[in-house]
Amino acid sequence: MKLVNLVGERFKERPSDCVVDSHALMVKGGYMKGVTNGIYSLYPSLKKITKKIENIIREEMDAIDGQEVLFPVVLPGTLWEESGRYQSVGSELIRFKDRSDTPMVLGMTHEEAAVHLVREYANSYSKYPFMIYQIQTKFRDEARPRAGLIRVREFTMKDAYSFHLTQEDLEQYYDKCLAAYHRIFKRAGISEVISVASDTGMMGGKVAHEFMLLTPIGEDSLAICDNCDFSANLEAAETITVNKTVSVEPLQKVHTPNAKTIEEVCNFLKSDVLQSGKAVVYQRVRDNSYVIVFVRGDMDINDIKLTNHLGEQVYPAVIEEKSGIVAGFIGPKGVEDKATVLFDKSLEGIDSLVVGANETDHHFVGFNLERDFGTVEYVDLSKIQEGGICPKCGKHAIKLSRGIEVGNIFQLGTKYTKSMEMTYTDINGDTQYPIMGCYGIGVGRLAASVCEARHDDYGPIWPISIAPWQVHLCCLRADDAETKAYADELYQTLLKHNIEVIYDDREVRPGFMFSDADLLGVPVRLVVSPRNLKESVVEMATRDKSVNEKISVDNVLEEVQKLIGNLYAQINK
Repeated sequence: MKLVNLVGERFKERPSDCVVDSHALMVKGGYMKGVTNGIYSLYPSLKKITKKIENIIREEMDAIDGQEVLFPVVLPGTLWEESGRYQSVGSELIRFKDRSDTPMVLGMTHEEAAVHLVREYANSYSKYPFMIYQIQTKFRDEARPRAGLIRVREFTMKDAYSFHLTQEDLEQYYDKCLAAYHRIFKRAGISEVISVASDTGMMGGKVAHEFMLLTPIGEDSLAICDNCDFSANLEAAETITVNKTVSVEPLQKVHTPNAKTIEEVCNFLKSDVLQSGKAVVYQRVRDNSYVIVFVRGDMDINDIKLTNHLGEQVYPAVIEEKSGIVAGFIGPKGVEDKATVLFDKSLEGIDSLVVGANETDHHFVGFNLERDFGTVEYVDLSKIQEGGICPKCGKHAIKLSRGIEVGNIFQLGTKYTKSMEMTYTDINGDTQYPIMGCYGIGVGRLAASVCEARHDDYGPIWPISIAPWQVHLCCLRADDAETKAYADELYQTLLKHNIEVIYDDREVRPGFMFSDADLLGVPVRLVVSPRNLKESVVEMATRDKSVNEKISVDNVLEEVQKLIGNLYAQINK
């Protein structure tokens, strides 16, 4: 198409309200327009990109025997009541009533709809295994949308659901999906995406992986081992500590005036922070009851681990005087009747601790948990640290990074089939619950993530596989009849040979034309100008500047086809 007809304005200045580069470039480049907080309309250039991403996803899902279906955006609340999520999911799920006063929801995920679709069909073992998938609009009322399409409220997502007779069969298919996901991200141009073990969250199940694009602007914190292939989301990374062996000391209560924090207490007592235990206090959302977690003084509690252990939501406590909890001086001895008391694994093996004495301005030294508290069950509730011990290879090689989650997969088990009474008759005539897997990719987020990973100061550098066009043809001096005639002919030749072209034949300054070309990020650029035609050449360059050469006017088509082929080969190798 001709650039003069392309819907969507491009701007010279960076939008002031865009914090991350991908958001700024996609607004500045006329890819999308904000409608309201976390909701965007897509202009034609971005729609072309997302359509190509969807086609890559379809090809890879079809290659592992997926069958495309389509679920409704609006679902009856009764389906979510069957699974138990109508009540358990928070305000991010939009609930409303239709004109018949029937409870309805906007689909933010479609496990319930998937089970509903196939539970009558898949009533015999002979129908298994199978996988269905859709690419559909979803709505999740995010509390803090940010970074353009990276975290939104309305989004397009591919979600797939597989159904199996055995756990072994699910695990085999899960590995196929994991490999397919890596192929999808490589084909989209971001081969550096890694898969990390993750928390299952509201989805349920026991095994999950997230696919992460490592970038400082990512919202997720990751633990990655520099010595082996271990990688995990911070919420799923086991924390391993080795504590120094010290002799058991007698218990003493010590006056520690105005020393409340671990740093203040250890400085006052001239003690090692690794021999101290601090209390972190939460309250349950359900009834505001207190939960006190004791952890080694240099470590922090992972809220997701704590939530998973308790099986319910908590929030940082507001300690009231009537609670009987002495803020700043909390210790294990004497709080069992005031709160649920938990001990992190980081305290295991420390025979002599500095802890609070549950008395203002006083701490215990020489506190031995087994001797002075009683039987203790240690639980992994803390955050893994930079330089921490790798759970896989045992080396002090953990590196903390940040990443954007571009996809996720879950082994759901029978969480939804049991709650929604989806059963089949096995080969022996017995009734069984099928086992499910779930696999998701956000289409818009993937496009934004590619832009985040592939850009320079001037605009996106779209990979050939998802670029809105393959070639950007620039006609400099369109007012020159010979130049315009050749550029027009070349444009038609490229189209005739099924090459996707955006053609800029506007009578504008070269700097303005090239600035627009940079913002559109098309992989191959052809420049036709009076000066070039005098030499019987056309300038051919790639957006990433890896190629910049002059080619004969007689060989433009062949050279362009060859370059496009090479760009695809680089992605597919």
